[in-house]
Amino acid sequence: MKLIMLGSGTSTGVPRVGGTDGTGDWGDCDPAEPRNRRSRVSIVVESDEGKRLLIDTSSDCRAQLLANRINAVDAVFWTHDHADHCHGIDDLRVMRYGRGGPLPGYASSDTVRRLRQRFGYVFAGQDGYPTIINLDTLDRLKIVAGFGVDWCQMEHGPGETTGYRFEADGKSIAYATDFSAISDNMVELFEDVDILVSDCLRREPHPTHAHLAMAIELAERSGAKQLVLSHLDKSMDYRSLVEETPDHVVVGYDGLEIVA
Repeated sequence: MKLIMLGSGTSTGVPRVGGTDGTGDWGDCDPAEPRNRRSRVSIVVESDEGKRLLIDTSSDCRAQLLANRINAVDAVFWTHDHADHCHGIDDLRVMRYGRGGPLPGYASSDTVRRLRQRFGYVFAGQDGYPTIINLDTLDRLKIVAGFGVDWCQMEHGPGETTGYRFEADGKSIAYATDFSAISDNMVELFEDVDILVSDCLRREPHPTHAHLAMAIELAERSGAKQLVLSHLDKSMDYRSLVEETPDHVVVGYDGLEIVA
């Protein structure tokens, strides 16, 4: 089972638009380190049989799929409906070509409702264009494309996001982005997972995101074998983080691949 990290950055990416000369605001990140250039967060999990699940359609979705040579996926999952996690949804239109029907898509009940409100044509077709995604809630979902799927809701400031655990080939990969507190349900869901990809916005606490100490705490409490940090902002220089984190912690970057 393989983790492919399509994007590892915060909602504005790294570098942020701006900078004194217009080339971007890198913050504390070294522009000469390629792994500091971060697009918005998204991952793919892939089984030994080549089946793929896409988690979130980030606003950089097209570029990410091309960069990682992802030409097809078997289902799509959303963590929540914030722009950086869903506004690349239209880039899935080409994956509908040649299929006998829409792509399967899944999210929590609230996220399903909000996605339908904002992207109605994707889920119901429009003006002769076919439905791109058959969207359903997670309530009765157990298996998709040979992957076992489990999930829980996580606190994201005043809102919620969905954490996932995927299992195939005797291995497990979990995804916990955009959370601001650790719940017992999260610890139970991620128990003894092989790879845990965790939100890690910055070193200092944040009202809607996990910080470095919280990400490490979640991995320790759940017994995750390997922790991969993601959703990193411009204060999180790659090489500096590598030097200060334990051996079982991987600092995520765009294009990272890890086999569980």
